Amino acid sequence: MSEYESGHDHDGSHDDHSHGHDASSTSSRKLAAVSVINLLGFLAELAGGLLFGSVALLSDAFHMLFDALAYVMAFAAAHVADHYGEGDEWSYGLHRLEPTAAFLNGVLLLPMVGFILWESYQRFLNPIEIGTGPTLAIAFGGLLVNVGSVYVLQGGEMSLNERGAFYHLLGDAGGSVAVIVSTIVIEMTGYQIIDPIVAGLIAVVITWSAGKVLRGSSAIFLHRTPFDSDEVRAVLREIDGVTAVDDLHAWQICSQITVATTHIETDVETMAEAEDVSRRVHEELAHHGVDHVTVELCPGYSDRNTHLNNHAH
Repeated sequence: MSEYESGHDHDGSHDDHSHGHDASSTSSRKLAAVSVINLLGFLAELAGGLLFGSVALLSDAFHMLFDALAYVMAFAAAHVADHYGEGDEWSYGLHRLEPTAAFLNGVLLLPMVGFILWESYQRFLNPIEIGTGPTLAIAFGGLLVNVGSVYVLQGGEMSLNERGAFYHLLGDAGGSVAVIVSTIVIEMTGYQIIDPIVAGLIAVVITWSAGKVLRGSSAIFLHRTPFDSDEVRAVLREIDGVTAVDDLHAWQICSQITVATTHIETDVETMAEAEDVSRRVHEELAHHGVDHVTVELCPGYSDRNTHLNNHAH
């Protein structure tokens, strides 16, 4: 029996591609709105931190600034990927810009952590009195900005950049709450040293959010398999006509495009049966989030299959 090959996408791939295009456009609009909201919030918190002497409020302001810049970068990447890179010159468009922007966003958070820790240390050595009333009002405003941004982003499956923005916003919200709590405690106890301590805690939250974004983008760059390979192999082996699954590889172009290739050994004897096996392999991989699949079918022989099965175990 001759070797069969199937290199087409799973059924409905064109519709999925169109859906991905729409999702990318929606993602761009959301990120643009969040960028504007956070730039306004940064300006308010920066002015408040400078006027009323709160390093915690300043740290939260710079956190919001870097987040806003991150959203601008993410928006630019999503917009370019959505409108450029079509055609044969770029096999999957410019969607690789998404994890690139996310990685840079994570890296940009790290210098800010160093700045906040340095300012907190200086303020720890030389505490100064802060204007608690105005600081509290501005911190509440910052919290409202974060809640509004989360409302804009939430709903549906988020892209990598949207997830990055979401983690940033959680960190921002936590920072605003920390500023509010510390300001109330300072007002009640008079312990000004709480301000730099809270700023240091915000730096820890920022480091955590940076790590989440860096791990997510690095997984894409290093071609981490986006699903459980053993589970998928087991599912594919249960398909009638499949005798062995070899060379299963899967990776992501961006958070919304997953690609896979696999070598399937089969005992079917007709082209129609082979096409049915190929179709079912495509469908199973589609159920595991794969958008583009290349399946190679070839005849399996009992002695070779025994060898492959023993090797797999």
